Amino acid sequence: MKLIILDHYSQASEWAAKYIRNRIIQFNPGPEKYFTLGLPTGLPRDHPESYHSFMWNNFFKHIDIHPENTHILDGNAVDLQAECDAFEEKIKAAGGIELFVGGIGPDGHIAFNEPGSSLVSRTRVKTLAMDTILANARFFDGELTKVPTMALTVGVGTVMDAREVMILITGAHKAFALYKAIEEGVNHMWTVSAFQQHPRTVFVCDEDATLELKVKTVKYFKGLMLVHNKLVDPLYSIKEKETEKSQSSKKPYSD
Repeated sequence: MKLIILDHYSQASEWAAKYIRNRIIQFNPGPEKYFTLGLPTGLPRDHPESYHSFMWNNFFKHIDIHPENTHILDGNAVDLQAECDAFEEKIKAAGGIELFVGGIGPDGHIAFNEPGSSLVSRTRVKTLAMDTILANARFFDGELTKVPTMALTVGVGTVMDAREVMILITGAHKAFALYKAIEEGVNHMWTVSAFQQHPRTVFVCDEDATLELKVKTVKYFKGLMLVHNKLVDPLYSIKEKETEKSQSSKKPYSD
């Protein structure tokens, strides 16, 4: 497990973005290997607060990806469980998730796997906790009646099957959740803690998020930053990778 500690939110975001860029270039993904979190039920795809709208406006429209290569759960599907089951099958067909990127809530939930969720759960319909509804009310003009009470979400087990997991945790309001994720044991009431048992977990946080951690824990992981920063420096280039491939293919055969 890696814990990346940066001074500020912007630095944590930049480190994560560079890491994701390097991993994508290294992996050279195909058209069926991009997956994202689920769409809250009850919202049309074009609703400004739907995950579909959020991902398109904040990510997909800024990169060179074809719409058919994006896979987002349909919260308005006629049969929601069938939609969840089909999503699991799409993940298998694509060869699994190479890198899962997510954040957590102040109560330590990952995706919409609220406290008490099974740590081996799969993609499913999930009832949202009141804390989550309250936290999202700001996106709906503060009106709780407009906030969805259920959502489609990948399960904890679904995420655990990914070959690598990156969790972003920033802000003092998530400090206790980071403490539960790092310094205490695995607990289904803090679903993020499950990733202690994942072979390749990267937690990326800012200084404020470490306020509940022990001083020696923070010092230990900060002492590893010289090593961890090599994961994002140098920043890989797609053109350079293509050049390397071209050169390697031109090497003469020898035995």
